[in-house]
Amino acid sequence: MRLSVSVDKELLEKAVRASGARTKREAIEMGLRELLRRASRERMIEHAGKVDLAVSLKELLRRRAEG
Repeated sequence: MRLSVSVDKELLEKAVRASGARTKREAIEMGLRELLRRASRERMIEHAGKVDLAVSLKELLRRRAEG
């Protein structure tokens, strides 16, 4: 997808150098992936201890078989 945005030139240059990206596009995509990874991690942390994982191996295998 093509997109035109205004980005702080110095910030983008620093991001390219810090990330080791070969292109500006690669640096931006790496940043977006990292943002999503962190957000996902935070959601998992919020659910820590709130889900009952006391499932037997037999029950787990049955659930997998059911799809």
